[in-house]
Formats: sequence, C-alpha cells, structure tokens
Amino acid sequence: MGFTIGGSRSTKEFRSGVRRRGRTSECTTVAEYTGLWGWDAVPGARAAGPARDCSCGHTNCLTPGAHPLDFAPTVPGGATLDEVTAIWGEYPGAAILLPAGRAFDVIEVSAEAGRRALVRMERMGLPLGPVTATPDGRAQFFVAPGAAAELPELLYRMGWDDADLDLRALGHGAFLTAPPSDHAGLGPAVWLRRPALDCAGGPPQARLLLGTLAYTCHRFRR
Repeated sequence: MGFTIGGSRSTKEFRSGVRRRGRTSECTTVAEYTGLWGWDAVPGARAAGPARDCSCGHTNCLTPGAHPLDFAPTVPGGATLDEVTAIWGEYPGAAILLPAGRAFDVIEVSAEAGRRALVRMERMGLPLGPVTATPDGRAQFFVAPGAAAELPELLYRMGWDDADLDLRALGHGAFLTAPPSDHAGLGPAVWLRRPALDCAGGPPQARLLLGTLAYTCHRFRR
C-alpha cells in the first residue's frame, strides 16, 4: 500500500507559502488514508456561515457540507502522496470523505452510547477498528464490509430485532467525513479510536461488536 511522503514541488507551489503549506497538509492527510490504510477518498463539499451554505452551490442541497463534490474523482486506496497531490490539488479545501461499502462498513450509534460501548469493548479485549465521532453527536465504528446488508439478520439472531435501538449500519453509497475535516458546517470529525497497524488488515466482523453496541444503546435509551 506504499505510503510515501516526498516528490518534487513545482515553482508555482513555492510562490505562495500559505497555499503550499495548506495543500501539503491536506494531501498528506489524504495520502495517509489511501497509502497507509488502503482506503479510497473522495473530495467533499464544505458548509460555512450561519446559514451553512454548501460549497456545491445548490440552494436546495439536502446534505450541505456532507456529500461528495459533483464530478470529483475517487482517489483510490494505495495512492501515494504524488498521486494524491495530482488529484487533490484540483480541490483545495475540500472535505475528506471516505466511501463505505468498500474497505469497511460502519455501525453508527449516538456518541454517548458509542463512548460507553468503546470503554466496555476495550475492557473485554474485543477486536476493534477505528472509531470516529461527528459534531452532530454520532459515533461510527468501522467494521468489515457487508455489515449493512447483514444487520437485520444479525440483530434477529441476537434477539435485538424488536428493540428500540438508536443504531444503524452504513454501507455502499454512504460517505463518512474523515478527521480532521469539517462535517456539515458543524465542526470537525474526530477520532475516538485512531487507525492502527494492528487492524490494518481489515476491521473486525460486525457480529463481534454488535452485541455490546446493542446492549449499550438499549441501556442508554432507557
């Protein structure tokens, strides 16, 4: 998955130190996601101002600051810094979005329930992948692809299918705002548990975490 930092910089880049530093920081972050963790990345829209106007320019945007830019290419997993810069340099300031359903799916719960579940899982020694938190109060647990399609059956087998749980799975077609990008004009997404080399081969199967997540969500809602 070759993560490399380096490569030549053009004369144009050096003429503006502020822009060069900004681009380098953005591209380096994207290259970490693609090169070190093998995730695809997509340039996303941003929302700003009191009205949270979306940078896509559509006045009726349904998800301001939380969707891919129109016609923006996907930076594939494995891309190096030079390859990222060639693409991302055309979208300075774009939010970094990670498409679910490829290298991972996501189980999403409320941030408070997610934090409690994460502490419980760590004490139990369960295998864990990355976990993010969004500024609108959601925690997102990375799990193996296929979880979104399997979730109803998994909940049924565990006896949680008829419970009132604030829990859902995100798969193909969904996008996560990657830290430290701004999410929907509300603030940055953050890591509750950062990516680590011990899970670089792939996030855990959803069934290993779902019982604890469902139990914690149920207790939290009560």
